[in-house]
Amino acid sequence: MTDDELLRYSRHILLPEIGVEGQERLLASRALVIGAGGLGSPVALYLSGGGVGHITLVDHDTVDVTNLQRQIAHGQASVGRAKVESARERMLQMNPLARITTLQEKADGARLMELVAHADVVLDCCDNFTTRQAVNAACVAHAVPLVSGAAIGFDGQIAVYDTRNPQAPCYACVFPPDTTFEEVRCATMGVFAPLVGIIGSMQAAEALRLLAHTGESLAGRLQMLDGRRMGWTEIRMTRQADCPVCAASRRG
Repeated sequence: MTDDELLRYSRHILLPEIGVEGQERLLASRALVIGAGGLGSPVALYLSGGGVGHITLVDHDTVDVTNLQRQIAHGQASVGRAKVESARERMLQMNPLARITTLQEKADGARLMELVAHADVVLDCCDNFTTRQAVNAACVAHAVPLVSGAAIGFDGQIAVYDTRNPQAPCYACVFPPDTTFEEVRCATMGVFAPLVGIIGSMQAAEALRLLAHTGESLAGRLQMLDGRRMGWTEIRMTRQADCPVCAASRRG
C-alpha cells in the first residue's frame, strides 16, 4: 500500500480482524453492484470509502426528484442524470483513489453471466424479482457470493447466498423462480427513508467482511427488519435438493 492508502484506510488497519493483510485483500478485490438507488447508494459509498479495489456499478435509470428522500448518493443537481454517473461522482468525492466502472444498462441474464464472472462479490440492490433471479443464477454458475437486500414500506431483509458452502442455499432455494406474486415498488407502496440506509449499510458490511476474510457471513440466515418497532427476526435457511438453480448447477 502507498502512504496515502495507509493513512486513508488506517481505521480499518487498526482493527485486528482486518489489519494490513485484510485491507490489501479489499484493495485487490472486485465488487459488482446491481442498482444505484436506495440500497445501492450506501453500498456504493461504503465500498468505495472502505477501499474495495474495483467497483462496477450497474443501473439503467436516471435520478428523479422523488429519489432524493432516500437515495443518498444523489443530490438536487443530479436530477435527470444517470444514477451510475451521479453515484460515481459522489464516490470519487469520498475516495479519489477508487476505481469505478459505470454501466447505464438494464442487465439481462446473459449480460449478468458475463459481469459476474469478473467479480469477487455481487451485491443485489435492485427492485424486481426477475433481475434478482438472474443475478442469483449467474452467481451460482460462477460460485460468487451474493449479498442480497430488499426494502419496502417499513420492512427490510438481508441475506448472503454463498453456494461455495455446500450447505448454504442460493436465492432460488428460498424464493423459487416459479413463485407468482404481485411486485411492489416504492413508487406505489412508499418506503421509510432510513430503512434503505440500514439494509444497504449492512449489505456493504457483509461484502467487506467477505472480501477481507473476516467474521462469519449471513450465509444460511435471512434477517428481516420491522422498521415500525426496529425489531429483527432471523430465519435459518438450508439448501434445497430440488432447487432448479443450484441443484441443476451441481448436476451439470
